[in-house]
Formats: sequence, structure tokens, C-alpha cells
Amino acid sequence: MKLTFFGAAGEVTGSCLLVETGTIRFLVDCGMFQGAQRGPQSAAVRNRLAFQRDLGRLDFVLLTHAHIDHCGLLPRFVTGRTQPAPPIYCTRPTLDLVPVMLKDSAHVQSVDTRRAAAPRRRRQPATDAPLYSADDVERLATRLVGVPYGIEFQPVPALSVCFRNAGHITGAAFIEIRVREQGAERRLVVSGDLGDAAPLLVHARDPLTDADVLVVESTYGDRNHRSMAETEDELVQVVGNVLHARHGNLIVPSFALGRTQEVLVLLYRLALANRVDAPLVFVDSPLAREASRVTFAHPDALNPIGADFDIARRDGKLPFVLRFTEDVDDSMFLNSIRSGAVIIAASGMCEAGRIRHHLRHNLARRECGVLFTGYQAVGTLGRALVDGAKSVRLFGEVVPVRASIHTLGGLSAHAGQDGLMAWMAGVATKPGAVFVVHGEPEAAHALTARLARERSWTSTIPVAEKPYKV
Repeated sequence: MKLTFFGAAGEVTGSCLLVETGTIRFLVDCGMFQGAQRGPQSAAVRNRLAFQRDLGRLDFVLLTHAHIDHCGLLPRFVTGRTQPAPPIYCTRPTLDLVPVMLKDSAHVQSVDTRRAAAPRRRRQPATDAPLYSADDVERLATRLVGVPYGIEFQPVPALSVCFRNAGHITGAAFIEIRVREQGAERRLVVSGDLGDAAPLLVHARDPLTDADVLVVESTYGDRNHRSMAETEDELVQVVGNVLHARHGNLIVPSFALGRTQEVLVLLYRLALANRVDAPLVFVDSPLAREASRVTFAHPDALNPIGADFDIARRDGKLPFVLRFTEDVDDSMFLNSIRSGAVIIAASGMCEAGRIRHHLRHNLARRECGVLFTGYQAVGTLGRALVDGAKSVRLFGEVVPVRASIHTLGGLSAHAGQDGLMAWMAGVATKPGAVFVVHGEPEAAHALTARLARERSWTSTIPVAEKPYKV
């Protein structure tokens, strides 16, 4: 078996793993690069090069979940190609979410292209044209095959696959792949993105029981999150301070898929317990609105509190007013609200989208607050704010940072170091090979060191595009 990592090697983005065994060749994930520039190349340039890379013949693709850093380059299989795209296997919620996420990605690329064409802007022409269109996404969607959790299937003879609940977002899976090589069976397990033991929205992750070759994420491989009790206490304090003591607005940059729905469920749970009073909650993101629609259309994937929230929402019995904005006019109206509002908007790292407009109107106001609920990659506006920037540039203006900046460390959809170790503790027999991916170098090295210290496992942080025989 040979593994080649075309992304998420020493970084938290661009997941794409090529697996070759005998005559079988397949991918696990095909994600976009996001965030800061790596070396001489921007994310846009890296995505274009990856989109054009010839991966050769592929028998199929396995998709762990619908976040763009895992699925964002899938349209490469239909754009400008005459040969049929390989079948793409995923869970049923992921099948419904992928077109939503990719159509939004196509729209963002189209908008960026129009902006780049403006006379006052100068960019490299090679990065301007969109990689794919909404029509390409429609064609790709016909190649998606939804499979329930826990059902073993054979995309090709001599190889079987099973999706297990990863506890990350709706539909997220870690993947068990059984391969017969030279008369013996080997199990390759790819973690995708793993949630912690008690997620807010979805069911808890399934246990890992065995692996001959293990590929594990390490987004938070060097640290643990605050406990949920501490996170709830902090959210209660922030809402009370910003909305009621200071009479400002609370701006929440949030990832449209997963995090937005988790924040709503957490507010619901705390409001039911009379711990927070957030009278006006707005979700200002067309993508978050669609992602929420699909998420709650799969009640079997939700844990009890997530299901209760959706029932209360549909019955008009939420303990706060919740509004999803419908259009740009609705979004602009929010900028006229001076106090008492929780405004949740994408993007989660403040790199694009409507959140930048809300930051422009609220960052300079001392009575307001900005609440970060997820990972902020190096080089992003969100990371700059978390790191204490005194001013930032938005829409060509320098905006002073006077609003209070807060981070809910316990709200991550990724397991912390202890959670990753607990998940791997179910493997009784030492794997023949372990690859630590999807983490910045410090996080990946910390996890490999702990695996060596506590489990005597030798693990590898792969180099991008280097083949590894296992």
C-alpha cells in the first residue's frame, strides 16, 4: 500500500490523500487550501495548481465530510473533462451538504473574479478565473453516493469501506478501509476531523477499535480545550457584559456549517436554564441558512438537545427571537442596530463575507464585543484580532479595535489532545504505521511526542506529495 498526502501535511487545510494498493487507486477527500500564504504561493495559487494536478486513473473517492478544506476541489473531476467522474462515496447528510458548500464556494470565486477585474485592483491573472461554476457543482452532485453510518460496502472487489460517526459535524465520518493484499487483510483508518467526546449538536463519535495503518488529525494536537462548564460560564459572562452591562452588540464570526448551529444550540440550552438573556439573535449568512436547513433535515444525526432545539424553532417556541437574514438589505439593516443583538455571520476566520461589514460597524465601539468560537489560522484577520491587534484594515479603511475580544476555547468541533489520545486508546495492537496530519507543525509534533511517550507508537508527520509505502 502506498499513501501520498497532497494536503493537510504540516498544516490544517487542503486534505487530500491518494491511496494505491495493487491496481486500486482512490482518494480520501479533495479539499481546498485556505488561510495564510505558504512559502512563495498563496492559497489561490496552490488551489489552482492542485485543481490542475493529474492524479491519474481513480477508481473512486471517499469523502469524510462537507467542510471546504475537505471537499472544495471535488469539481476538478467534472470541470473541462470528458471522462466520467469517479463515484464519490460519503454519508447521506454529507451528500446533501456538499452541493450547498460547493455552490457557495463557486459564488465566492465568481465575486472575487469580478473584484479583481476592477481597474483599481491588480492581481496575478492566473488566480482570477473561478476554478468551477454552479453548473459544475450540479454535474458533480450526480456522482455523489450516500451511504449510512456503520454499513460496510465494496466500491471495488477486494476492498471494503465503512463510515463511522466522527462526532465533528452533521454527516462527518472517520473511514475504515479493509484491503486484501497478498492474501492478507489490512485495515487503513483515516480519521477525517474528529469531534470531542460530548459534542453540542451531533451524536458522540464512534470508538476506534483497530488499525494496521492509521491517519489521524492533529488540529489541536498540542493542547486541550476548556471544559464545557467553563465555556458556558464564559459565554454567560460575555453576553451579560456586552448586551446588558455595556448595551452593545455581540458579533460572532462563525463557520457556516457546524459552528453556527452549535452556537444556536448552546444559546438555547443556556436560555432554557435562565442563564443568558439574548433577546435578538441574527444569523447573517446565506450559506449558514442553507447549511442549517440541511443539518436539521437529518434529525437522526442530531443528539437530543440538537433535536429539541429544532422542534422548538419550528414550533416558534425558542426562548429568544431568531432571524435568518434573507437578502443583502436585511444584512445592511443589522448595521443600524446599536445594542442588544447577537449577530452570527460568516466567515469564521473573518477572511470574507458579511462578518467583515459587521466588524467594520462594531469593532471601534467600546460597548461591543467580538466572540470567536473556532480555530483561527495563521495569517487570517480573525487570528490578528485574537492575537491583540490594535487596528485592522477593512474595505480600505483602518479600523481601531476598541471592542472586547473573546474566545470560547471549549466550543471547538475538533477533539483536543486528550480527546485524540482517548480515541486512539481503543487500538490494542500497535499499528504498523501512523501518520499525523491536519495540524500546524507544533500541534502535530506534540501529538507524535505523546504517542511515543505513552503508547510507544512511532508516527510520521508526512511531507506533502512524498509517497509512503506501508
